[in-house]
Amino acid sequence: MQQTQEAPISGTSTHELDDHRANRGLVWLAPLFALSAVVLVPVIVLLAVALPSIHRAEHWDVAWAGFDGMLALLLLAVAITTWRRSPWLEGAASAAATLLFVDAWFDVLTSSTQADLVMAIVEAVVVEVPLAVVCLLVARSAKQKSGLVRRDPAAVQLRLARIARISSVQT
Repeated sequence: MQQTQEAPISGTSTHELDDHRANRGLVWLAPLFALSAVVLVPVIVLLAVALPSIHRAEHWDVAWAGFDGMLALLLLAVAITTWRRSPWLEGAASAAATLLFVDAWFDVLTSSTQADLVMAIVEAVVVEVPLAVVCLLVARSAKQKSGLVRRDPAAVQLRLARIARISSVQT
């Protein structure tokens, strides 16, 4: 079987061509998530209208203890991956941020007394949301340091030209 090599597209870099080739297999991914979001809209409306405002849950304690346990493990994962400079840091920090936002949301919305509500809001404003933002900044920084952030092609070409000039002057 003979393989054909794709001709370079005028004005594109090798990096851009590699990105294009790698993403061809993921063509279905964007429509899948868009469709999932659209399908959720009527489900959300149905839940908002049909669900009761008050509901008794049998395993309330296990649900919250389990959730907080997962959150503690993720925060520990952020600490360990930061300390080890692990490539898993971005994922751990992103997941921790998500759980912190969810924790704040449900703490506030499931408060049963005025005192619980005040405490939940204070925790959300002082601890959970700021820590979630820090986690997102850590994840962004980890991504930038890993070199996975898409850079402006013009800036990359300018930098390469500078490196070439410096190397030609030194030789």
